[in-house]
Amino acid sequence: MSTPVTTPKSPVRLRAVDAPDQPDVTPALEDLYRGFEQELLVPLWTEIGDLMPAHPRSRALPHLWRWEHLRRLAAQAGDLVPVGRGGERRAIALANPGLGGRPFATPTLWAAIQYLMPGEDAPEHRHTQHAFRFVVEGEGVWTVVNGDAVPMRRGDFLPQAGWNWHAHHNATAEPMAWIDGLDIPFQYASEAQFFEFGRDEISDAERITPERSRSERLWAHPGLRPLSAGRLAPGTPLLAYKWEFTDRALADQLALEADGHGGTVEPGHAAVRYTNPATGGDVLPTIRVEMHRVARGAETAPVRETGSSVYQVFDGSGTVTVGDRTWSVTRGDLFTVPSWEPFSARSEAGSSDSDSGALDLFRFSDAPIFESLQLHRTEGTTR
Repeated sequence: MSTPVTTPKSPVRLRAVDAPDQPDVTPALEDLYRGFEQELLVPLWTEIGDLMPAHPRSRALPHLWRWEHLRRLAAQAGDLVPVGRGGERRAIALANPGLGGRPFATPTLWAAIQYLMPGEDAPEHRHTQHAFRFVVEGEGVWTVVNGDAVPMRRGDFLPQAGWNWHAHHNATAEPMAWIDGLDIPFQYASEAQFFEFGRDEISDAERITPERSRSERLWAHPGLRPLSAGRLAPGTPLLAYKWEFTDRALADQLALEADGHGGTVEPGHAAVRYTNPATGGDVLPTIRVEMHRVARGAETAPVRETGSSVYQVFDGSGTVTVGDRTWSVTRGDLFTVPSWEPFSARSEAGSSDSDSGALDLFRFSDAPIFESLQLHRTEGTTR
């Protein structure tokens, strides 16, 4: 007795509609659509509005996460969740409300708060995802990249290109939190990611706590490239960009503006981009990173771009507008700017809530991806 052959149910569902620029709804059209479904075919004339809209329509939504809530929940996780193989990191990702509960801040960018308890080590591993760490408060944790111990302190930006071994250790008696940024969603969607476990423990020699890492001693000299450097891997060889230099660059731009010599991207708005000292390009192949300083009372002009961004308020206070959402923000708050949503910021910072007296915004985006594909477009202030 032969077993009857069953046809799998098609995931394609087509509906004939009586609408302009659509074919007349007839039994013959319905029969055609059933045939398309059975053969897993979708006609363009039923989908063009979604597939080819007049401008980007991101699934991601503008959203704000309050640092005080993230910090409190991370501290609770520190008491309850161990760090070790399996979980690897005590990292808590931002989940954009428009992305179906996935741990993605935007369709291409991951952002998370990571928390390490006193004396803890996060085990060594490597992955193809490009990553960075940014410190909005505290110090005492060292990240160890390919055996190079790199200190992490407030305001420091620490990029790390993909496929480099890395671990973290907290050498102090206090917990520490920072934010991680990666291109996990992009590599997940493109099905290009790899991951590999490293050693469970770093060596005693790697537990040193130097003031400067080896990468800084070699590469952190403005305008100077070491002749000993040969062929370099993608991504910056400099593993730490210190806040003191970023702060000075932003302050000098506003001082030049005050002296009547320009230097800012618009009145009251200083900005710098972290760059690869070997190439002058972006620090990571898929992620662009910048710091913006908006003087008290100044407001940035609305700008929108293809691709998405995540911002963290490093210092100060103010209001930010993303699309039709406006929020008051303070130190540590994070928010997303989806593709083609207009963004602007107004500084309300002063000496009581900002070391610089201004609103400082740390920003990372997926711009290098879009520029490489010739898909980057900006409307408003050019950065």
